Amino acid sequence: MVTTRRSELAGARTSAVRSVELPEPGYGEVLLRVLVSGVCASEVAEWSAGPAVADVPLALGHEPVGEVVAVGPEVAAVHVGDVVTGRVDASFADHCIADVRDLVVVPPGVEPAEALGEPLGCVVEALRRTRLDTGDRVAVVGTGFMGLVLLQLLRHAGTRQVVAIDPRPDAREQALVHGADAALAPGETSGPPYDDAFDVAVEASGTAPGLDLATTLVRPHGVLSIMGYHQGPRTVDLHAWNWKAIDVVNAHVRDRARLRDSVRRGIDLVAAGRIDIGTLITHRYGLDEVDTAFAALVGKEPGFVKAAITW
Repeated sequence: MVTTRRSELAGARTSAVRSVELPEPGYGEVLLRVLVSGVCASEVAEWSAGPAVADVPLALGHEPVGEVVAVGPEVAAVHVGDVVTGRVDASFADHCIADVRDLVVVPPGVEPAEALGEPLGCVVEALRRTRLDTGDRVAVVGTGFMGLVLLQLLRHAGTRQVVAIDPRPDAREQALVHGADAALAPGETSGPPYDDAFDVAVEASGTAPGLDLATTLVRPHGVLSIMGYHQGPRTVDLHAWNWKAIDVVNAHVRDRARLRDSVRRGIDLVAAGRIDIGTLITHRYGLDEVDTAFAALVGKEPGFVKAAITW
């Protein structure tokens, strides 16, 4: 058994650091000492509502980079001392148990804050599944952390033009830094030369207005790629989708093997200097500041891109 500290959600927007006992890693498992763990918007709803079952705390966090400190039986892919990343739940903690099938070894020279593999893998997987041709004109709707990582990837994808759309002025400024040729507010895209003008429109906002805007921007027979994480029902303009004869890609990933492969590819791009996600971590907090980190994510003060829990 390993005694460790873990942040647990005890109520709505209320977390507490508790001492917990973790079992020794079993078959195919490793014990990680967490070095950094990203704060993801997909967990805002759970943080805001509190645990689904009263008096049963919920452990959040799933974007860690950590050092392997122990391995279970029949684990050969990673070794004690390796720095690894991937999707691992309950990672707002000093230590957590991970399935080796979800892990990618971080190459030497890549700092932990540069290697948030789970969100990086989600973006890489979305782009891999989105049909993109040389010389395409691309619109990216939503330039939060995920949208900005996508912009960095698109710089190397042979695109003719990449236009970023976001309602926040600071997000548009970041978009220009990270690869967009132009950055516009949603109200600046109505009519020519933007309606029906993009070969590919990637919705990265996770919002209904963002999805509607991407539908408007994509050209007939173009590609609408839904990378944003939608946590509630959506009403879409199916008439426009049908009339335009567009291909609609649900670019969200659930298959663990696909995600791991895309994490590996993304980390290789970081190691090669092709993309830089470390600079996108703008807010850092301690383990006892998880609620403050989520509040910063929700509030999105000017300059906010990504929060992380660091040690």
